[in-house]
Amino acid sequence: MASCAFCKEEEAPFYEYGVPICADCLDVGKPNPDRTAGICFALVHDLTQAAVKVKAASIQNASRELAAARKEKDRAHRRLHDYLSRRIVPEDLRA
Repeated sequence: MASCAFCKEEEAPFYEYGVPICADCLDVGKPNPDRTAGICFALVHDLTQAAVKVKAASIQNASRELAAARKEKDRAHRRLHDYLSRRIVPEDLRA
């Protein structure tokens, strides 16, 4: 009998795809229900965290857009006030 191709320690009574493999190494590749549930939970948790980050980023983006719009409104208001109260024509509107 050949030795296991993975652990090299035991005799390999099994062959998988023509490669000698022992019973211990053969069990390593089989799904473990506890481990599978843990992996699934971790993946769902990662997905949830990513969705929360996307939502937070969109809120931050909306906040930045709102701040920019407010700044633009304040500038327009200031220009109008300067014109109406002091007859100052903005530089970009002078002919």
